[in-house]
Amino acid sequence: MVEDVIRVGFGYDVHRLVEGRPLILGGVKIPYVRGLLGYSDADVLTHAVIDAILGALGKGDIGRHFPDSDPAYKGADSLFLLKKVVKIAHDERFAINNLDATVVAQEPKLTIYLNDMEERLSGVLEVDPQVVNVKATTTEGLGLCGREEGLAAYAVVTLRSA
Repeated sequence: MVEDVIRVGFGYDVHRLVEGRPLILGGVKIPYVRGLLGYSDADVLTHAVIDAILGALGKGDIGRHFPDSDPAYKGADSLFLLKKVVKIAHDERFAINNLDATVVAQEPKLTIYLNDMEERLSGVLEVDPQVVNVKATTTEGLGLCGREEGLAAYAVVTLRSA
């Protein structure tokens, strides 16, 4: 009898807030005066999810698969990159079992956008929205997120053999 295999991956990302860029988190455009600086759309939430999946697969990180030295990824939609990583998981015979993620932001307040982020991510991950959980927190004014210099995100995924 073949046993089910469960793997766990952890991801983290941080980007600087700047003027003149859109703020995109989990594929959702958030109305805000600043956005995140990065080679792609700088979606820290989706980048953390990508790293968590790649980590669970033992396949490195986002920079190894989508380097900022490759012009193909300049301004890339991070959900498109996530779709490619989901395909890697499927090719390895794994499916997403669960995602739990946290966005760290002093401002803007994100509560009203969390369900939209979960919906977007679950669609790309090809899972029921019930197994995708996105939270937001502040750092009570401490650190780079607390000083509103940037945003960070953490993600933990479990994969199951398909």
